[in-house]
Amino acid sequence: MNFNWLFKKKQSFPDFWNDYLNTFKTNKNKEENIANTRFIAFDTETTGFDKKEDRILSIGAVSFIGKTIQVNNSLELYLEQTIFKAESVKIHGLMKAGLLDKVTELEAIKLFLAYIKNDILIAHHANFDRNMMNEMLLRHGLGRLKNKFIDTGYLYKKSKHIIYQENLKPASLDDLCKELNVPTVDRHTATGDALITALVFLKILGRLDKRKHLNWGYLLER
Repeated sequence: MNFNWLFKKKQSFPDFWNDYLNTFKTNKNKEENIANTRFIAFDTETTGFDKKEDRILSIGAVSFIGKTIQVNNSLELYLEQTIFKAESVKIHGLMKAGLLDKVTELEAIKLFLAYIKNDILIAHHANFDRNMMNEMLLRHGLGRLKNKFIDTGYLYKKSKHIIYQENLKPASLDDLCKELNVPTVDRHTATGDALITALVFLKILGRLDKRKHLNWGYLLER
């Protein structure tokens, strides 16, 4: 009988991934007072909707604590394009060539993980952005994101008590901006949409606070 598997070398990961994982081993309680919690709103622009075949072109993220968005501490990354789809350019406006400084996928991963640490991530229709990010991580032999997520699309419907209606068309970010009176400056840029998502989230929090629903059980329950 072959017992070599018992002595198989444990898979090693790069330092930046271990540093990211270690942020979840600290005693920091992510369910502290909501007003004192650092949230990260983020968005991706991609070549399409297929997590296997398409690629992330840009990542934008803004952090905020309470009602203060830390605009001067935002993250804006443009990735080198290994896949180009002309039909998607009319949405995000990102060409394969241009004057933008671009980074590799691996460098984008390092910068993104260092920025988000173990904070709670906010995204609109979060499953898409999470799946695209996870697929990028997996391509480089890493694990999936460990952060807790809040989906503004889901939370908005929940705050309107319409989450369980069947055949209801998902609310777009534009729909939420119109209903919540949030300006759509720099729409369809990753950083612009991240900032808009942060503003939408804060508006929803205000609505929940008035209804005495502003608690972790309500925010994180799926």
